[in-house]
Amino acid sequence: MAEIVTFTKRKPCPICSKPSDPKHHPFCSNRCREVDLGRWLKGHYAIPADDQDGADNEPDSGADS
Repeated sequence: MAEIVTFTKRKPCPICSKPSDPKHHPFCSNRCREVDLGRWLKGHYAIPADDQDGADNEPDSGADS
C-alpha cells in the first residue's frame, strides 16, 4: 500500500524571514530558535492585561463593618 504524503507550503522563519527548516521548525536555524527563546525570557512577548471591570480597584462596600 502506498503512503500518502501531503505537501504544505512552509512559512518563513518568524525571526529572519528565511525559509524554515523542518529540523528547527518553525525557525530556519538553531540561532533563530535561541533568539526567540531569549525574547520570551526577557518578556518581549506578553499578553496585555484587560482590567475593564475594575473589581480590584474599587473599595469594599463595607459589608464586614
